[in-house]
Amino acid sequence: MELTGAQMICESLVREGVEHFFGLPGGATIPFYDILPQYPQLKHILVRHEQVAAHAAEGYARASGKVGVCCATSGPGATNLVTGIANAYLDSVPIVALTGEVVRALIGRDGFQEADITGITLPITKHNYLALDAKDLPRIIREAFHIAGTGRPGPVLIDVPRDVFHQKAEFVYPENLEMRGYRPVPPPDQDHIDRAAELINESKQPLILAGHGVIISQAYEELKELAEKGNIPVITTLLGISSFPGSHPLCLGMPGMHGMYWNNVAMCESDLLIAVGMRFDDRVTGRLPEFAPNAKVVHIDIDPAEIGKNVRPTVAIQSDAKSALKMLNRRVESRPRDDWLAHLDELKREHPSITIRETDKLLPQYVIKTIFDATKGDCTVVTGVGQHQMWSAQFFWFDKPNSLITAGGLGPMGFEVPGAIGVQIARPDELVWSICGDGGFQMTLQDLITVTINDLPIKFAIINNSHLGMVRQWQTLFYHDNLVATPLQNPDFVKIAEAYDILGIRVTDKHMVESAVYRAMEHPGPVIIDFQVQEYENIFPMVPPGAALQETLDLPKYEEERVVAQA
Repeated sequence: MELTGAQMICESLVREGVEHFFGLPGGATIPFYDILPQYPQLKHILVRHEQVAAHAAEGYARASGKVGVCCATSGPGATNLVTGIANAYLDSVPIVALTGEVVRALIGRDGFQEADITGITLPITKHNYLALDAKDLPRIIREAFHIAGTGRPGPVLIDVPRDVFHQKAEFVYPENLEMRGYRPVPPPDQDHIDRAAELINESKQPLILAGHGVIISQAYEELKELAEKGNIPVITTLLGISSFPGSHPLCLGMPGMHGMYWNNVAMCESDLLIAVGMRFDDRVTGRLPEFAPNAKVVHIDIDPAEIGKNVRPTVAIQSDAKSALKMLNRRVESRPRDDWLAHLDELKREHPSITIRETDKLLPQYVIKTIFDATKGDCTVVTGVGQHQMWSAQFFWFDKPNSLITAGGLGPMGFEVPGAIGVQIARPDELVWSICGDGGFQMTLQDLITVTINDLPIKFAIINNSHLGMVRQWQTLFYHDNLVATPLQNPDFVKIAEAYDILGIRVTDKHMVESAVYRAMEHPGPVIIDFQVQEYENIFPMVPPGAALQETLDLPKYEEERVVAQA
């Protein structure tokens, strides 16, 4: 049948199982939006900024397991997607970004609202397309979804000139794909599996480092089997949190810059690291030459570019986590490892990294722990980036698989609102808590109207310390307390909530926290709680910038004295 380019895109999206997508129209995409009413299966979520569309697509993809979709017009609309696309690339999130472009005759002539978005996004996409003929659109979309969602997932961009939306051609949707050179999921090498199993069986002080790849491949049971069969403690990276039950006796929590002190010591003492679906990011390793000096390394990752990039493995297994762990579990032998586990327990006792001190002051750690206690972990938590993110990783125990959704590698502020929008749409019956920084919240708060219009009962907990807290902490610790451009004069968040027809609650006292949290959970709609916490609270443990894990600061003496003086 003959269709316009716009109709072909919609028909293809339906065939790919798309139900929701996020966007903001503009001149170059009017022809696409013009025919959307013909496709009621496609629910378009109108946002107020294209960055929100990209981040919401990320949240939707991570919560649903599907490919997220976002849409923007040419020029500034497309460039506003870039932050979300870059974050999806670093965090291995499958999204397809549809962008409009100037008509074909004006490409390269600096037409109104032209930007070379395929050139701009080349380093931050798995692949991108400039669709110059409508007849190619079905194939392009079929390939884009396949590329985005297979292998190491990631973003794909499709740029469509305005006149191609109008162009008519015969619609032929390819059921089978032939993409030379693209082999996204190689089977694990049996010899490498056998060698890895030998190292595990011989080791006395092994650790598992579980990353986002465990969640992407849904290898939860396989990871648990390996840990329990071998009595191997599990450390979860920031994006690996909720890949292994947080309350499990073998779960050690997060490592690295703001991870648990005992984990950083343990990695330095370990004789074997089993890295599964993680990329040895600098926030995990600290100064690379001194990382895990006594350990052999088994590295399982689907992306060959990540293997050996930062840490040279003893055994490399290119595979998705689920397939590799299944094969590995058949060959790993049961070991008690009582001495190693007892030593780690002693480290925990000597360095209780996540103890909340006794004080009447309103501490951010107490707020997050109260939310955990109230929900019993039966919710999905979305965070932005900053101190509140690290406290959420430290003080909320994630037993439910894939229940922490946060921005990792790129570290973009402003993820807390759009990420939660995407998650709540993907999980309409799930309780969603968005733990926000007061700085990051203000970057995308205009899309609270998207929350209201779409009846999304998200609970927003603003950790309001009246500062850009993470930068302020570095200024305090390493730049002589020279607080330049980090103090914030914030608006009245309760009045903002009311302006968007959202229940707003202000909490200024520790004794108000529990009742506010329960009130929010009992309310059927969205809620914003402004938790006005201590301004100068720092996150510990901390690996100073450029330091090795051996130099982790637990709670320095001067910090203890400052804390006592404040209390």
